[in-house]
Amino acid sequence: AQQWADRKAVVEKMLQVLPSTRMVSLRAPFYKRTMYQAAAITPEQAFNGSAISRIGQFNDAFVSSPDDMGTYTDISEEYPWLDAETAYLPMGGENNTWAPPRTNCTTALEEMERFHWSYINTDYLETTISNWNSQGCLDTMKKKLGYRFTLIEGTYPDAAQTGSGMDVNISIRNDGFAAPINPRPGELILRNSSSGEIYYLPLKSDPRFWAAGVTTTIQETILLPTNIPAGSYELLLNLPDAEDTLSSRPEYSIQL
Repeated sequence: AQQWADRKAVVEKMLQVLPSTRMVSLRAPFYKRTMYQAAAITPEQAFNGSAISRIGQFNDAFVSSPDDMGTYTDISEEYPWLDAETAYLPMGGENNTWAPPRTNCTTALEEMERFHWSYINTDYLETTISNWNSQGCLDTMKKKLGYRFTLIEGTYPDAAQTGSGMDVNISIRNDGFAAPINPRPGELILRNSSSGEIYYLPLKSDPRFWAAGVTTTIQETILLPTNIPAGSYELLLNLPDAEDTLSSRPEYSIQL
């Protein structure tokens, strides 16, 4: 019991030192399930700043054996739990043994998709990375790890009045394995076609809930500020970094 208390104290200290919007990852599901709770977090608990909403997973032996070398103690319970948890928490790791058929592309891709993988170490195991490349799934992993947003459709009015609402309807598909983990505001930008002046219109929809394998429809009425001059404008979608020092730098925005 004392060892578990000590482990939890270390985790709690890490969470305390990090910014409240950042997360840590533990080696195996039974750590979090023992120190905190056996139930997976709910959508309502996701990103609320609590300890359980900030602790993800790191599989250090991905598809390396039937139980991934002790990663899992009870697959029947832990697989559904991990499926639910990783919809809102970081999941990644590395492979340390080429052990087909489990390590082959088929199983690796299935589990990356099911458990919402955002990253994998490509420096190790070199044999596994090389075999995934020769089997043809490494490119798919590179494209689908994390989020991969595609703008499917958008409908907007041709004209709008300042001080009034502008109805927008935007459909975005996430073809990645996961959703964004860190805070990521969404916004519309009105850019004056003549002067280039820019006006930012925040969206309520949170990209962290634009789930993997799903098309999210954003239906919002955006109030246009009264200080926007009459004129012709381009309408753009922006998914900037949440940090003030980076939010105006396009290279830090999500690229569709």
